[in-house]
Amino acid sequence: MPTKPIPLHVNGKLTRVTVDDPDTPLLYVLRDNLGLHGPRFGCGLGQCGACTVHIDGNAVRSCVTPISSVGKKKIVTLEGLGWAGKLAPIQEAFIAEQAAQCGYCINGMIMEAAAFLAHNKKPSEAQIKQALADNLCRCGTHLRIVRAVKRAAASA
Repeated sequence: MPTKPIPLHVNGKLTRVTVDDPDTPLLYVLRDNLGLHGPRFGCGLGQCGACTVHIDGNAVRSCVTPISSVGKKKIVTLEGLGWAGKLAPIQEAFIAEQAAQCGYCINGMIMEAAAFLAHNKKPSEAQIKQALADNLCRCGTHLRIVRAVKRAAASA
């Protein structure tokens, strides 16, 4: 039996979703109920970072975050950082540095980097690498990703 509608504040809009299980991962609700495809399913264990979103400004793995734990917190997905014609500086930097190859990890890398840069405006390369260390990239664009984060930091 479905639960009562759950209010969610996603990308600046208040919406309501109905799920069968309050332990349903936030990732599934974002993708399946709201049609937001920035966050991706990678490992399902919170270890790869492909599903990263911001909850109240913090980078969070949505695949292991039950929808019932979100409450009235503000959720931002990759789609909420910017949009065509008005990209966020981190998105512009990833494009300028051609930091995506296969693109699967890019949601997590961008979301993790955006949260990191919100708290560290002038990071060193070592700090950038440390901040992104738990996000997995299989196709090896790490150098371009680090350059993109440095570019975004310099443009702020």
